[in-house]
Amino acid sequence: MDRRARLEALWPRVQAGDRVALDLLFTEWAPVVLRWCRRLGGPSIDSDQAAQEALIVVFRRLHTVAAPRAFPSWVFSVVRNTVRDRRREAFGRRWDASGEVPSVAVETDFEGREAIGQIWEALDQLPSDLREVLVLCDVEQHTDPEAAELLGLAVGTAKSRLRRARAELRHEARRRGLDLEGEA
Repeated sequence: MDRRARLEALWPRVQAGDRVALDLLFTEWAPVVLRWCRRLGGPSIDSDQAAQEALIVVFRRLHTVAAPRAFPSWVFSVVRNTVRDRRREAFGRRWDASGEVPSVAVETDFEGREAIGQIWEALDQLPSDLREVLVLCDVEQHTDPEAAELLGLAVGTAKSRLRRARAELRHEARRRGLDLEGEA
């Protein structure tokens, strides 16, 4: 059974506040939320903390979601807002008293692999609307319609943003001396 079908089957129990159903929902969605926080937040935020904050919001406001079909895009919007807030806070902390931006060390699961770190830094430089669609389509491997649904966009708008995101990522990577041709 796929995630959507499991959610449909579980939804009445979730809405009734069944603890077992809520635990099952958490078990299924917590890794997704953490993965989205890591990929959308990049090296500039504490993705574990962002995921925890997003999950708190999800479970406190779960009663506001009318139908299981709306749940995935609603969760993504909670993650997107949480990551946006954490990125703003991180940006503010980067400035020191002299007004200069200190260098930020890249922390990835691929420690020691400089090119991977530079790619994540390049991705981190994209505007959030472009980074989100790129992460969903090229990293998470969602189809254009799936990404559009998660983002609450028309499919054509998602495709347009994806083309722009890929072009901007290639440009930023080239600026850093990386060659992503055929990869982005």
